[in-house]
Amino acid sequence: MRIGILGTGTLAVALGAAWGRAGHQVRVGGRSRERAEAAAERMGGAAVAVEPAEAVAGRDAVLVAVAWEGLADILGAAGAAGGSLAGTPLIDPTNAVAHGVGELLTTDGRSIAEHIADLAPGAHVVKGFHLFAADQWSAGREPVTVALAGDDAAALATVSRLAEDAGGHPAVLGPLGRARQLEEVAGFVIGLVFAGVDPATAIPHVPMPPDVPADVPDVPADAHTDAAAPETRPAT
Repeated sequence: MRIGILGTGTLAVALGAAWGRAGHQVRVGGRSRERAEAAAERMGGAAVAVEPAEAVAGRDAVLVAVAWEGLADILGAAGAAGGSLAGTPLIDPTNAVAHGVGELLTTDGRSIAEHIADLAPGAHVVKGFHLFAADQWSAGREPVTVALAGDDAAALATVSRLAEDAGGHPAVLGPLGRARQLEEVAGFVIGLVFAGVDPATAIPHVPMPPDVPADVPDVPADAHTDAAAPETRPAT
């Protein structure tokens, strides 16, 4: 696939490198060309540094991995308001939380993913990759579940494949309205970490129902079923 990345921090580099190892073509754009070139070099030979607008043009999927305060600027530089991302799966791994306590900073009841959808009209926003630190996507790590939420079935299928190619197991939880719940989980886990508590000790083990196979298939995006340590913020 042809993947665009907006952002030059640790998560952007880790996922760009993982997707490059899987054979995908990666373009990366950031706040400066110098940052983008440094990030592309760290990603490996499959990545090319470009301007933000070029990073999203003609891409099969785009990752926007910047601190939440920088979302409007980087999406503006990419031409999102003018429709440059229309029809494109747009992956949002953002954690809009207060550093150190995990309190959500969105105060209107909507998720940051829904705000991104406003900034990028026509884009198919998919929430995901926000619950684990960047080093999870290094080669050789144990697979983890990548919880996803989005409204477009084709975009969810694309991002599910990218989750697998990065070394994860995709789990589609439902529409983009579930993104708020996913972001609250991130805030909960981050709060535990900064309180000195291992999050794994705060989550009960719930046995699988007997009629559910051990290898559970992805939930279709339109099923709306109710049904995962994190990076506090993707760095710019």
